[in-house]
Amino acid sequence: MLIDGQCHCGHVRYEAEIEPEQVGVCHCTDCQVLTGSAFRVTVTAPRDRIRLTAHQPKVYVKIGDGGRRRLQSFCPECGSPLFVTGEGADAEEWGIRWGSIRQREQLVPKRQSWCGSAVPWIYRIADLPGRQGD
Repeated sequence: MLIDGQCHCGHVRYEAEIEPEQVGVCHCTDCQVLTGSAFRVTVTAPRDRIRLTAHQPKVYVKIGDGGRRRLQSFCPECGSPLFVTGEGADAEEWGIRWGSIRQREQLVPKRQSWCGSAVPWIYRIADLPGRQGD
């Protein structure tokens, strides 16, 4: 599936060829802190299937568990998170942040990870009344 996306202000833009089945939710505490939310949604794609169509993002390096370096790409103007990848062999796969994708309504998560770090209320959220304030 061909997707396109951008940061909030439009400074960084991209196109990518992705597999819609590669959408996942991560509940780890790093993702909670990085998003300011309860989880992060990401679609993974090979690096050679992602093409920047506007400015370059800025990169922040986070040292994860076991010393693994994770490169977090974001817009240098508005701060929107856009991509995550690693180094060496880990650099061949990128995670595209779901919120930056224009076609996100078509991309339903198929897996979850780090569920042990999930906030307890997340599993009750389906019980909340929907579409208030629309």
